[in-house]
Amino acid sequence: MFNGKAFCLLAFSLTLWACSTPILDITSIRWKTYSNSRYGFEFPYPSNWNPLNAPTNDDGIAFVSPKNSDVEIRGWASNQLSKPINGDGESETSGSYNFQTTQGLRGWLLVETGNTVSSMKLTLNQNQVEYHWQGKSPSQDFANYHPLFYYIAQQYRVTGR
Repeated sequence: MFNGKAFCLLAFSLTLWACSTPILDITSIRWKTYSNSRYGFEFPYPSNWNPLNAPTNDDGIAFVSPKNSDVEIRGWASNQLSKPINGDGESETSGSYNFQTTQGLRGWLLVETGNTVSSMKLTLNQNQVEYHWQGKSPSQDFANYHPLFYYIAQQYRVTGR
């Protein structure tokens, strides 16, 4: 049988393997791309997800999972009239980015975990337009959807208008 050290090493290895194994295999998903011509942005979404009614101003869209309508991804944009200025006369957001898309755009990625709902939110500012993307799910399922949400945030693109 196992001695104490071998057992601990085996248990530790299995724990690490379980933590590093993705719960959701992104490569097995069939993708479509949502494109917004008004603001010039796009992002991938699973092809079997259902769109919600788009707003009449065409500023974005939301999709819900076919398995659970409480799991949602959405993207939208708005014109940014002016940048907030701090007391030093600089933009409050200068140099404070924590995320970069595969396109090379820098922005802010925020994960909020709540008792009932958790979300991942991406915000980008380009050419006086503020772009937003969000994925949200029930908190107890967020770990399952986190890899999907992160992948979509990485693939978010600004295409121009």
